[in-house]
Amino acid sequence: MYKLLLCWRYLRTRWIALASVVSVTLGVATMIVVNAVMAGFSHEMQTRIHGILSDLVFESHSLSGFQDPDFHMEEIRKAAGDQIAGMTPTVAVPAMLSFQVRGQWVTRQVMFIGIDEATHAGVSDFGRYLQHPGNRRQLSFHLRDGGYDTVDSQSDTARPAVTRPALEGAGWQHRRMRVERERAWRAQQDADRARTDDTASNEDDRPADRQVDELLAATSPSDEAAAGRPADPFKAARPAEGRTMDPAREQFTGIVPGIGLASFRDASGIDRFLVLPGDDVKVTFPTAGTPPKAVSDTFTIVDFYESKMSEYDSNFVFVPIAALQRMRGMIDPQSGVASVNSIQIKLREGADLDAVRDRLRRVFPADIYAVSSWRDKQGPLLSAVDMEMSVLNILLFLIIAVAGFGILAIFFMIVVEKTRDIGILKSLGARATGIAGIFLGYGLFLGLVGAGAGMALGLAIVWNINRIRAGVEWLTGQRVFDPSIYYFFKIPTIVEPFTILWIVAGAVAIAVAASVLPALRAARLHPVEALRHE
Repeated sequence: MYKLLLCWRYLRTRWIALASVVSVTLGVATMIVVNAVMAGFSHEMQTRIHGILSDLVFESHSLSGFQDPDFHMEEIRKAAGDQIAGMTPTVAVPAMLSFQVRGQWVTRQVMFIGIDEATHAGVSDFGRYLQHPGNRRQLSFHLRDGGYDTVDSQSDTARPAVTRPALEGAGWQHRRMRVERERAWRAQQDADRARTDDTASNEDDRPADRQVDELLAATSPSDEAAAGRPADPFKAARPAEGRTMDPAREQFTGIVPGIGLASFRDASGIDRFLVLPGDDVKVTFPTAGTPPKAVSDTFTIVDFYESKMSEYDSNFVFVPIAALQRMRGMIDPQSGVASVNSIQIKLREGADLDAVRDRLRRVFPADIYAVSSWRDKQGPLLSAVDMEMSVLNILLFLIIAVAGFGILAIFFMIVVEKTRDIGILKSLGARATGIAGIFLGYGLFLGLVGAGAGMALGLAIVWNINRIRAGVEWLTGQRVFDPSIYYFFKIPTIVEPFTILWIVAGAVAIAVAASVLPALRAARLHPVEALRHE
């Protein structure tokens, strides 16, 4: 009993030990925060990657792809049909996306992906990342008549704030309004030209009119600048099957770009859009011929894709696979058989991912086809995250080790200072194990107090880390978590009980281990020598 009483007394009165407690507290809190953030980062990143890539990717080494995807999917079913839940063909090619903002062209490098709207959502999480509720239920490349989300549909709050007011009027309403204003503006320009040059013949005016129209389309100011919407002058209607296209009633081929390509977030947290569903964009991409040639076509934005992973949201653009196959020349003119360059494969629940991958690799020649799991596609990135977590844990654990050396030095000082008291205790019958137990218990108390305080501090930081981030950004005026660098728009965290357990246990073990040598020295003191110390 006397050992516990002495330990408690030392813990209350020896303020020099507070430095060791603080060191242990900070070390434990730092390790908990870092592990929670790294675990959240790794989990979210894997979820996003897995959601877009499906379980397995069967692809060609060439951008020209391989013919007859139905035949290949049947062969895949023969090889591993008992493990396959679904498949869908895709075509992916690098491309350049261009659109106009206030009369100036904005060009972005993208990955242009053709998908089957009927089957693609069944093998990936693509559907739940769209901004229209109808498209989340079933993707359609036809423009919707309003109904787009003005709030973040993936927000984890009960009542998310309206951060996308510009999407309220998106869709056909926005497209018709743009066409009407553009036509009124052009009519006014035509009237002005007619008043200044009413003597010119209609035949002579046509070339000039075309030049003026092209110049006005390139330099016209935004008619919705006040509303925060970009200028997107419609080109003259293209001839199609002997008639003129009416852009107020018809659309071009639908396209779904990543939301990062078309918007940015201002300081107030509102998303500002450069283009909206209903606007037209140009995409330039290579054909499937040899050598490939660059072709361009006009598309109409029908929705936005938002995976919350900026690398994808700023690069991926989706289009109907049949349209992309036709534009790239991937349909055999004689047989009508189309080509694709990849097949996304979803496995059944509990299937062995690597085993199915290896089975397909044995069936299909490696010099023609590549079979990869979603982990293989992002292997270097995932390995880098795991290695970074391991290295950080080692480095941060050294902070607690430094606190252990502080405990070691403090305890040696206590042994020297309390030599006479140790002699009195031994002369009264205290055994060497009892004396050693005093210092070991004192080290245990320091470790428990420091680890407990560190656990409480670390969990408090983890649960409020995004509030802390917002406060730091408000104070400094600078972003401390840039989504273009860290992939996500908020700091993800996952608290794993086992991780907290080994961090706390390790901190307590270091504190106890640091008290072993002072305890042994105190236990070996001879009572007579200890009493003659002063």
